[in-house]
Amino acid sequence: MRSHSFLAALSLGSAALALQGQFPLNTQAADKTSRPFDITNLHNDKTHSYSFGSKTEQWRFDEGPAENATGNLIFDTVHSLLQHWPNTRYRHGHNIVPGVIPTGTLLYHGTSRNAIPSEPEWTAVDPEHSIVFARGKDGWHLTLAATRPLKVLYFDGNSAAKLSEGTMDTQDILAWGEVQPERCWDERPRIKDLCRWGKELGIDGFARMEMDFEVMLCDFTAGVEIVSFVHVRNSLQDESPIPPTPPSDAVSWVRRFEVIHSGSWHNRYPGDSRIVLDLTGLISLYDIALVPSLIPVRAGLERWDHRVLGISPEDILQVKRKLTEIISRAEPGSGIDWKTLTHVIVDRYADRLELMQYLLNFTSSDSQEVLQRTKLTQVQLRVMLTPYLLDSTIVPSAGASGVDALQWASPIFRLCATTHTSVIINQIPFMTPSERLLLKAVEETTREVCRVTTKMWAVGVMSGLDTLFPVELNGEPDVAQIMNDWRQDIEKLVSWLDWSIWIKCRPACGPEEICYLPTWPGSAPGPRHPRKPPRDPQNTTDAPAEVDYLSDEVVQTPMEEWRKPQPKCIRRLSPYGF
Repeated sequence: MRSHSFLAALSLGSAALALQGQFPLNTQAADKTSRPFDITNLHNDKTHSYSFGSKTEQWRFDEGPAENATGNLIFDTVHSLLQHWPNTRYRHGHNIVPGVIPTGTLLYHGTSRNAIPSEPEWTAVDPEHSIVFARGKDGWHLTLAATRPLKVLYFDGNSAAKLSEGTMDTQDILAWGEVQPERCWDERPRIKDLCRWGKELGIDGFARMEMDFEVMLCDFTAGVEIVSFVHVRNSLQDESPIPPTPPSDAVSWVRRFEVIHSGSWHNRYPGDSRIVLDLTGLISLYDIALVPSLIPVRAGLERWDHRVLGISPEDILQVKRKLTEIISRAEPGSGIDWKTLTHVIVDRYADRLELMQYLLNFTSSDSQEVLQRTKLTQVQLRVMLTPYLLDSTIVPSAGASGVDALQWASPIFRLCATTHTSVIINQIPFMTPSERLLLKAVEETTREVCRVTTKMWAVGVMSGLDTLFPVELNGEPDVAQIMNDWRQDIEKLVSWLDWSIWIKCRPACGPEEICYLPTWPGSAPGPRHPRKPPRDPQNTTDAPAEVDYLSDEVVQTPMEEWRKPQPKCIRRLSPYGF
């Protein structure tokens, strides 16, 4: 039988492989009915879901994630916590995570007043961020050190961006019990109401991300000590204008860039390590059991447009109730390092999937060139799956069809998908609800990676492309069809995973440049970008008049480019430009 005829006739059946004691991901049982296989079904089938870990688990290659599954989104947002790059790309946060700022950590506060704040104020984790508030001849810069672990809550996303489109949703539901987009500029009431809410729970502050990370500190006399409070000469004001690049005030460009620069230090893992998060207490608004009301709100939307607006009052109460329980609980959790586990999985697969994309992005009219590229891809698939290639594997003859066509590879799929979790599931009795959610996200993610890559590899084996698992063919494989199917498989998988590690400047930036994603307030989303409110002459505090120091210095960004930020190289030396 010719290979392309084999592919056309191929059908997938179930492999009844027991997996004892796994944590269930889905209550829907797998469809055990075999059906004729059309290779296009692997790209279009959305009718099946799986019950990962039931004792009669069906390891079907044609059965991807459920349509409303969010394990991939939870996995990626957890992998991205406290990293500037992915939270700039997806600015509408969905996680609230308790954490601490360790003893000895420095925090910075810039002001035009020679006075220590007597009420909640904003502090920066890097002085490049805070120093811009110490403006003019009356500029003062305060450096604080934590004298004990400071108890904080972290809002992910670009949560300090004053935008009505979703960046502050998670803060709103804690401060005001509902999302209030029209109050995106109400920073003073926001910080006071958050601190008032958190006082009974012993919360010292709230961590957010603007162009760099910041901490909304509730009390400047509790848990911190003054390192210095100095009258500074702001060196950023010594620059002369550099026309004709707008704005003509070069100081504003230097000021804006240096905050971007300091934020970029935390672009990738480990992100900002001065805020230590406790993932055993993570709350995700992508948790469909906790927040079911957002399932229909997200339906049909691209991830860029996901936000918390539309959450029901009942779900808000449930989130606040659970958060109170988490902050007040005594149990330590399982002891599993979830942060490292997510990074181990991304490290293992990200580069290889990116290489796979490169290999499959290939066209040629020379059939031998296509064959060689197909074999190179098959080798990389085998390399990726090497730890799971069982010596007991028996490959059927190339003429096999029906329910057993790829079932022989199911043990490899299963081992690949469960290796990272097969032992830690024994800790389920000791896991917090947040940890069980994380386990679910890890399982969903690894299952889909292994389902797609094992299926691709098995098709290559049955097409005679793998020298380690030889099969006899009657004729040559239809490598053009195989390459096209593989390309669709990888594109769909990469899109589903959506890891920001793949988003980079291509080609890489030069030594006088930095890779940049359009962000608030450095770039403005056209006419929808809210302008800085007029300064209140009676306002004697630092906010909101100073907290939004860059909002008058905007670069008009096309709406779609703002909605879907794409990386680009910008200069890190004058003349600046965004």
